[in-house]
Amino acid sequence: MTSGPQSALPRFAGRTAIVTGAGSGIGLATAVLPDSEGARVVAADVSEQRLTDLTNQFPDLDLVAVTDDIPQVADVERIVIAADGKIDVLADVAGIMDGFLPAAEVGDATWDRVFAVNTTGTLRLIRAALPVMLEVGSGAIVNVPSEAGLPGSTSGVSYTASKPAVVGTTKSTALMYGPLGIRTNATAPGPVRTNVDGTARSELAGNRILALFGALGVPVAEEVEQATGIAFLR
Repeated sequence: MTSGPQSALPRFAGRTAIVTGAGSGIGLATAVLPDSEGARVVAADVSEQRLTDLTNQFPDLDLVAVTDDIPQVADVERIVIAADGKIDVLADVAGIMDGFLPAAEVGDATWDRVFAVNTTGTLRLIRAALPVMLEVGSGAIVNVPSEAGLPGSTSGVSYTASKPAVVGTTKSTALMYGPLGIRTNATAPGPVRTNVDGTARSELAGNRILALFGALGVPVAEEVEQATGIAFLR
């Protein structure tokens, strides 16, 4: 007697994923997708209210909410502790923009904060997650440098400078830890329909970059499309 076809396990069954920036936009879509396919997700975000809204919206999912500011070492440690000794996937989605400010107009506070969140925070999460992954010899890291990290793309000066650093971090981590079972990849989304403030705080930027986007007819993607790409690289 033969049994009928068995349904395949959800692709994230039994896995634990950390997703930063999980309170909104691409991060929210990325947190919900693997959770809906069997994962336990540590959802980290700087906004406690957004995390509360997330857990209220999806009460049946296995979400562990952690309010954090990822440049802070102590907050990064709390995120890793919440994973409870198991990190199969790290999705570094958290990021901020800079109002498209050009070099002559950007202040030190904006420059420092953009680098702290987009670049330093990414490195600190990777650095904290790697020992857990290396202990079992497997894991997947997905960074989100955005299109601004690629040649030929540009935005405000601090945002554009921060994103190639994420690309470099991704390349180095892939090279060093790939042979040890850790896969490190990146996605580079262009404009996406999110709640991230994309307002130009510079007349020059409004005349140059945003006008260029309009002339080129740059398409705007949806959050779930980006989340699907991140999940593919898990």
